[in-house]
Amino acid sequence: MIHCVFTLDYEIYGEGHGALRDLVYEPAEKLRRLFLGRGVRFVNFVEVAEIERIDEVGSDQAIALVKRQVRELHEDGFETALHLHPQWYNGVYAHGQWELDRSEYNLCKLPRARVSHIVDRSLAYLTHLVGASVFRPVSFRAGNWLLQPTHTSASVLAERGLRIDSSVFKGGVQHRHGLDYRPAQRNGRYWRFERDVNVADDSGRLIEVPIHTQMMPFWRMATKKRMSFPSQANANKPRDPGRVKRLRDFLRLRYPQKLDFCRMTLNELTSMMDQVVQEDRADPSGFRPVVAIGHTKDMVDLDTVEAFLSYLEAHSVRVSTFADILPRLDSILGARENRPRRE
Repeated sequence: MIHCVFTLDYEIYGEGHGALRDLVYEPAEKLRRLFLGRGVRFVNFVEVAEIERIDEVGSDQAIALVKRQVRELHEDGFETALHLHPQWYNGVYAHGQWELDRSEYNLCKLPRARVSHIVDRSLAYLTHLVGASVFRPVSFRAGNWLLQPTHTSASVLAERGLRIDSSVFKGGVQHRHGLDYRPAQRNGRYWRFERDVNVADDSGRLIEVPIHTQMMPFWRMATKKRMSFPSQANANKPRDPGRVKRLRDFLRLRYPQKLDFCRMTLNELTSMMDQVVQEDRADPSGFRPVVAIGHTKDMVDLDTVEAFLSYLEAHSVRVSTFADILPRLDSILGARENRPRRE
């Protein structure tokens, strides 16, 4: 059985550029209506640090709309999940612009006390956003997919009751930040982990359900649709000294293409899913969660999303959330309560 998990990174551009109404509220509202109309739900990865800081400073008048929308999505049965770009917490807003703290760009490289503080703060604000007295998200996605080095952050998240991470994209490399998910290609569609997200660990307290990827020639990534998206809306900023390292990430024969329902064409989406459908027909007893990713800031082609949902329905692929599939994952991998803690 295939379960397609649509995940939406609910955020503006990474350096603090862009308007909430245009890049978050309106795209999410269109997607919300589409999914409600079809009786299915997506996972809303709320970038909590960004929303809290914009709320504190009052830098965007649409913040009230966003806060209300997060609560309404939660009430409508969409899974509310934790997404974090920790560089926002020490960010400074001056002269109409944000200057974020890049020394805290990777949560996993911070001291344990700082990681604990950030996670606790983000969970408290997320609970406030959904309007619940007691709330704990099931799933987490790291900012810029950075869950390396893994152990400290994973331990903190597990202690706070989170169960699933979906930061990994198999085959991914970011030289600038020391991210290397190539070893994860040895793993299946999901696995437990503790000290290293790349390494399956039967006693791990967290479950990795990675973003679905397919290794392909790098030149096939340069589609007209994909190239039409702005690069972080930073055209007027000085040249990024890390640009050379970023280019190195792409300089290989095969590159992981994420199942991105905002950036991919319908043909790309269905071609990637066709392979999973064929695999499922050959072995219908298998459990196959397939994680698709999108960003509110990239949500410009709703027709493709609707057509992709029609394709999934025609091929008997369920649209689920992480909360929906967690009981099955626990059944297959063993419930968390039966796993010893690893320090």
